[in-house]
This record gives sequence, structure tokens and C-alpha cells, in this order.
Amino acid sequence: MLPEQAGHDVPAEPRPDGAFPPPDDPTAAAAPADSAIARLYGEPLTRMPNDLYIPPDALEVFLDAFEGPLDLLLYLIRKQNFNILDIPMAQVTLQYLKYVEQIRQRNLELAAEYLLMAAMLIEIKSRMLLPKRHDDLVEDVGDPRAELVRRLLEYEQIKVAAAGIGALPQEGRDFVRPQLFVEQGLAPALPDVDPWDLQRAWLDVIRRAKLTQHHRIGRQELSVREHMTAILRTLQSQRFIEFSELFAGQHTVPIVVVHFVAMLELAKETLIEITQAEPFAPIYVRLAYSPA
Repeated sequence: MLPEQAGHDVPAEPRPDGAFPPPDDPTAAAAPADSAIARLYGEPLTRMPNDLYIPPDALEVFLDAFEGPLDLLLYLIRKQNFNILDIPMAQVTLQYLKYVEQIRQRNLELAAEYLLMAAMLIEIKSRMLLPKRHDDLVEDVGDPRAELVRRLLEYEQIKVAAAGIGALPQEGRDFVRPQLFVEQGLAPALPDVDPWDLQRAWLDVIRRAKLTQHHRIGRQELSVREHMTAILRTLQSQRFIEFSELFAGQHTVPIVVVHFVAMLELAKETLIEITQAEPFAPIYVRLAYSPA
């Protein structure tokens, strides 16, 4: 079937100079949608408009994107395998200025930060060209590139660390957390409690109960004189008695303390003697010797 019979017009043929006829040219007709070079608002476009204007800056291709002056400077050094501890300032400065000149012509606000680094590079280059002064009164400041090298090394470490963090899997970018809808019933699901859970709960209650215990202090009246009399009565029936045997039958700490104080009072009044045959030997208590 011919195009005329199908209800379609024959597409216009280009002229010998390669241009399409103008829109009012009767030879320019609509072509099938499958031969359109583009679509404008959903309609197929079969030829380029004669009044189409494309601005020079409409399409820009950036082969290398830099996040700042240090990033550009580090790129120039690493690309040419320069030693970062011995930077050839002349070559690096010239290459840096060429790039800054390109971005200055397009975006002056973006170039301001790069121009500051360019001034720093020129200053370092100028200081390296100056002859060194051998004067004891003037302190040697060292290599002018030292501060720049320090900043470059720190920036490179941060950049490598950021790249490592960026390479980690990220939710929403590298993987999606699965979600599953579970229809819950009306009957509440009670948890399973085993004897071990009950035992742990009971031990926790006991532990908290011990923290709230109250200590009651009672008052007990004890007489030192009575204990002194008891010690003398015990020594009258025995010639010697070991120190620890004096405290036999004393069951509480307060009574033991009062009994010991009573023994010291008797020794102070020279009514008893506390003897020991040799170091670390048993200690004996006896009545004081009194001549007849």
C-alpha cells in the first residue's frame, strides 16, 4: 500500500545543501512517528527548526570534578606522580593557574576560593626563589612548602576515609530493608514464662529487698567492774591461764570488748601479770605476785 493510500504524507526530502525545506514549503509534511528525531510536548519532531538557538553554555562536560582548591592541587600532584614532600612549585603553579583562569571566566564567585590558593602558591614559589640568609639574628623558617604539604596530607587522609565510608552499604541506596505486613489477631499473645524466668525475677526481688534493710542498734549496759571481779575469781582457782581461755563463754562482740578492757584495767592496777616466755609464744595471764 502506498503512503498516499494509507492517509499519510510522504516525508520531505532534504535539499542538496543538507537543509530541510522551510515550514511553509508544501513539500515538508509530517512523517511517521517511528522516524521522528525527537518529541516536543509528546508530538514527534521530524526535522530541526530553522530558528533553533542553542546557547554556548547550554551543555558543559566536566571530566574531573573538584571539591575545592586542595582537591585540585592534590589531583595535579598525584596525576603526574610528583613527590608530595618535594613539590615542583613552578610546574604545579602554572597548571593550577590555567585551571583557575578557566573557572574564573565562567564563575567568579567559585573562582574566589581557588584564587586564594593560587596566591598562596605564588607566595611559596617566590619565597623559594629568594636566597637563603645566613644570619644568626634571623631564625630559619625552614621549607616554605611544609605547611602546604601538611594540609595536603591531612586532606588526603580525610578524603580516603570519606571514600571508605561512602563505599559502605547504605540503606536506600545499595539495599532496601524488607518490610512484611503481618495481620495481628484480636486475641493477645501471652509470652511463655518458664521456671528459670520466675527464679531470676525472685532473685531480683531478694536483691532489691537487701538494699532496703534497716539496721537496729540496741543498748546493752555492761559493767567493767563486774568483769574485773570475774577475771580475778577465775585466776584464783588456777595458777596460769592462757590469754584466749579468758574469753571462753563470751559470745557477743560487746561482751568480749568489755572483758578485754577489764583485763587491761587489772593489769594497770598491777593485780594481774601478762607474761610471754619468748616471741610468738602463747600469752599467759596470772595473778600478780605478792610477798607473804
